Amino acid sequence: MSNATITASNELDIRALGKRYANTQSDGGELQVLDHIDLHVPAGSFVSIVGASGCGKSTLLRLVLGLDDQYEGQILLGGQPISGTGRERGIVFQDHRLFPWLTVAQNIAVGLRNAPYSAKEKAELVAEHVALVGLGGFERSWPHEISGGMAQRVAIARGLVNRPRVLLLDEPFGALDALTRSRLQNELQRIWQKEQITMLLVTHDVEEAVFLGNRVVVMQPSPGRIRRIVDVDLPHPRNRSDPAFIRLRDDVLSDFLDTEPHPRVTPPPRGGLPIGAVPQRLQLAW
Repeated sequence: MSNATITASNELDIRALGKRYANTQSDGGELQVLDHIDLHVPAGSFVSIVGASGCGKSTLLRLVLGLDDQYEGQILLGGQPISGTGRERGIVFQDHRLFPWLTVAQNIAVGLRNAPYSAKEKAELVAEHVALVGLGGFERSWPHEISGGMAQRVAIARGLVNRPRVLLLDEPFGALDALTRSRLQNELQRIWQKEQITMLLVTHDVEEAVFLGNRVVVMQPSPGRIRRIVDVDLPHPRNRSDPAFIRLRDDVLSDFLDTEPHPRVTPPPRGGLPIGAVPQRLQLAW
């Protein structure tokens, strides 16, 4: 297969996508969750989708994964409509969802359960992806013996081990502490650069979206739709204190501050913010 064919097969196209659910609050009515979503994800790119709770971003990811086939419009991978779940689309959730009775290596191997590889090939793929996520030496460890950040690395390896054409990430670091989250963002960036796989991230964290994405898709709710798409033309590795990064982050965040209700900001005391406080401009989930 030529490089051009491989590249084309990894392109994701979402065209005029709409999704409705039955509205349980009314008699026979419907709730429009997504409305006319048009999004092209080039092969090998990293696209972040950011939005406040209720904008339909996780619903969008479920449709791309193939967990629901009742929708309007088209979802194409490599020019072909998706049909149900498939090995060409990997997924990493917020909760690592490791099986407690399986070791690290065995949990990663779950991603190869239906793959057309020999036992030797599967073992080689597992070993390769253990190394990819930096877990060498922990192959035989049980989930309760590793940290939350390490468990999420296992989940990422499991999502990649089957060589998917697209990796979907649904708030993959949302349950982690700030330091571990920052480290894994750097790790995911390194993995993406090495593997050159198409990645689609859903998050409510604006800084994370800008740090990881080539483009940031800003969504707004009621119904969920794309407000705008922001190109992130910054070199790797990215520096969170770079003025250009800060300007882009604050530009994206301004969309939510302009359109969503937020509490009045009280100036901090002379000594600065209290320990543990989060600057208002970084808060998105209210």
